[in-house]
Amino acid sequence: MYHSRCLRSTAPLAALAYLASGALLLLALPAQALLWALTFPFDRNRALAGRFIRLVAVLVSRTFPPWRLRVEGTWPGPGPYVVVANHQSMLDILLLARLPREMKWMAKESLFRIPWLGWMFTLAGDIRVRRGDRESGSGAVRRGRDYLARGMSVMIFPEGTRNRDGALRPFKSGAFRLAVDAGVPVLPVAVWGTAGGMPRGGPWVRPCRATARLLPPVRAAGYGPGAAAALRDEVRARIAEALSAGGAGPGAEAAG
Repeated sequence: MYHSRCLRSTAPLAALAYLASGALLLLALPAQALLWALTFPFDRNRALAGRFIRLVAVLVSRTFPPWRLRVEGTWPGPGPYVVVANHQSMLDILLLARLPREMKWMAKESLFRIPWLGWMFTLAGDIRVRRGDRESGSGAVRRGRDYLARGMSVMIFPEGTRNRDGALRPFKSGAFRLAVDAGVPVLPVAVWGTAGGMPRGGPWVRPCRATARLLPPVRAAGYGPGAAAALRDEVRARIAEALSAGGAGPGAEAAG
């Protein structure tokens, strides 16, 4: 009953937010394309074009005032890092865009096929990966390693997909193999509160209070080749602890 009343009361705001977001994206792509063209000769990492799309994401998140989004903690240093976060909803992307450094996001290929938005991801230099395709996965890892070698951090959701209940799922090892191979630290980020703000399977956004907490980096140098699973488990345990301490509750972790 409460959720029904809440949806009815915020529906006009949500409709306005969709309109404002559409207008932002409509204007943003030509501006980003121009920025990309001007900086392409000297910006191999597409840092400016990438930072531009993160700024657009922050503006989109502000079109719906009932979202209360915040980032806790500080960026630990120049990096680069393999940044990993748990994944509760699409709102995670808007929240994590508030992190203070540019990162190249590794994301499923279907997102890059979305007209306009997918084109912006491509101009930003984000990394597409086709699920279940080993060749695509290997190519994505190579691009991630190249970015790290040039000082650019890479962002990955190690659960592989978002889930409906916000529970923490098992982590895949790819992000941690990348960190070990590249010899860079993993920067864990614990995210909570976004599952209610943009529920999976529904068209409407809802009010929420969501937080992304930057945790201390975990050095991959102490893990030898083939030890990515141990690094994965250590990082997952730290995120699970932060979720419990941060108010996600004891049910924040799924069995597995």
